[in-house]
Amino acid sequence: MVGPQQDVSDGQRAQGAGIPSLAGLSAVTPGRGPAPVDQWHPPFCGAIDMRIAADGTWFYQGSPIRRPALVKLFASILRKDPDGYVLVTPVECVGISVDDLPFLAVEMARDAGGALHFRTNVDDIVAVDADHPLRFETDADGGLKPYVRVRGDLWARLTRALVHDLVDGAEERNGSFGVPSGDLFFPIAAMHELDAELAAADPSSS
Repeated sequence: MVGPQQDVSDGQRAQGAGIPSLAGLSAVTPGRGPAPVDQWHPPFCGAIDMRIAADGTWFYQGSPIRRPALVKLFASILRKDPDGYVLVTPVECVGISVDDLPFLAVEMARDAGGALHFRTNVDDIVAVDADHPLRFETDADGGLKPYVRVRGDLWARLTRALVHDLVDGAEERNGSFGVPSGDLFFPIAAMHELDAELAAADPSSS
């Protein structure tokens, strides 16, 4: 269902219904930011009993980590390697488990140029562009599951409330239904696929 991103002209930019301006994000001031984990290659020291649940909660030895500052610190040294997720420092690398994806996108806004921005549950601000694309999957019930790349191979899943707002701002272009962000367009599905799904769901419409 998901195609490559497509360039669009300035005249085709869309603000999207129900999506606030960038100033509406509750955390737009960058902090220290993530560590340069891609430049660190320490020895792997095994896995530790740390887990990120599907709802974004971090656990250590079965107990939730309740200090947001500590969660943000761990998130800043998180990396996804071919063998799984790891926390990396200049001197060691340890594995952790992630139930689904490490981050949730919890707020969304558009800037003056029409580009989408997201805030994650650990206060990363991500501008949707070629390096931070959207991708779309469907769940077991056929529901839409959008994701945005935060950095490296770390992705955030949009909360259900944001999914509704994102779809409200979607539009049809060149036979695809998708989401614009600045000069880019991220297809969700081909229009003929959507038409077939709607017809199957409502036989009386055919």
